[in-house]
Amino acid sequence: MVSIIGYASAVADAISLTFLGTGTSVGVPVIGCGCAVCRSDDPKNRRLRSSVLLRMGELSLLVDSGPDLRQQALREGLRELDGVLYTHAHLDHVAGFDDLRAFCWHRNGPLPMHATAACLMSLKQMFGWAFAPANVHQGYVKPDARVVDGAFNYGALRITPLPVEHAALETIGYLFEAPGARSLAYLPDVKRIPPATMALLRGVDVLVLDALRPAPHDTHFSLGEALAAAAESGAGETWLTHLGHENEHTGLTRSLPPGVRVAWDGLKVSLAGLSAGLA
Repeated sequence: MVSIIGYASAVADAISLTFLGTGTSVGVPVIGCGCAVCRSDDPKNRRLRSSVLLRMGELSLLVDSGPDLRQQALREGLRELDGVLYTHAHLDHVAGFDDLRAFCWHRNGPLPMHATAACLMSLKQMFGWAFAPANVHQGYVKPDARVVDGAFNYGALRITPLPVEHAALETIGYLFEAPGARSLAYLPDVKRIPPATMALLRGVDVLVLDALRPAPHDTHFSLGEALAAAAESGAGETWLTHLGHENEHTGLTRSLPPGVRVAWDGLKVSLAGLSAGLA
């Protein structure tokens, strides 16, 4: 029998976050744009739509299935998923829904999909064929819809929804906590963090935060707003994501305060114990 301390250590050693995409809704390069970032040869300036993969041992959880899911999965060699978590129903976070069929082909049961009731309703309207009782055909997406209305667990992994304000659509982020591992909060689309959510973020080990562009935006954090939120949270380590083509990777990196870094597509961050840094 493995001791509780030994089990926690094993969990912590095997948990990581992969940034599948770090771009805004139109990605980078932007169609038809000839700006310096869109023409850049630096691969860190090429950004697919925002999504992440959390791995803990043999557990693999996807957050959002954006329109670039197929490309992201092939790049990372992703073959299996244990569940999908949705932040909201904007197209840049759900339009790859049909590509989830590849993760249903070899499962014995449907694929768990976690979202708020409002988000699930939108998914059922967009992809009604998948949720219909008549969906018995081999090869189709088989969703197991699970309403997110509070914290839930995948084994030792505790997942807590983080309500935020983003446009007029109900939006959440997620807080991930596991024994012996660094805590992670993922907030890719946010304009305002309510006090109750900020209270859950205080002292988080790793914070991933929307930072669309330097200038203000109606529905997303600007760089200044993201930095202010990171400072208020007291996060030990902050990664900026959901970045538009106004952000040049090297220049933005040099401008940031200690503890804040710019994420890029394919980046892997270890959440193992107290050992910060890349996986």
